[in-house]
Amino acid sequence: MSEILETVMIISFGLSWPLNVLKSYRARTAKGKSLAFLILLLFGYACGITSKFINPDFMANFSTKWYIVFFYCLNFVMIFADLMMYFRNRRLDKERESK
Repeated sequence: MSEILETVMIISFGLSWPLNVLKSYRARTAKGKSLAFLILLLFGYACGITSKFINPDFMANFSTKWYIVFFYCLNFVMIFADLMMYFRNRRLDKERESK
């Protein structure tokens, strides 16, 4: 049951990230974004993924619980994409300021 609840939590978080990346893409500005927050989120997801792979009980049942790691990785990729949008938008902000 705890794995199901954890998966629901990860999916719930994961549903918001594609929308956030799209918003960052359309906004074309890094204003209001926190680099530290994005890096902290990436670190947290990396720790969550690592915790699954070093947990012997989880790995013993990996063939039936792989989806948990999949959603952790999917969220990590979405946050990484948002981080890339941050750097793109920061560059665009600097270009606008220099004009």
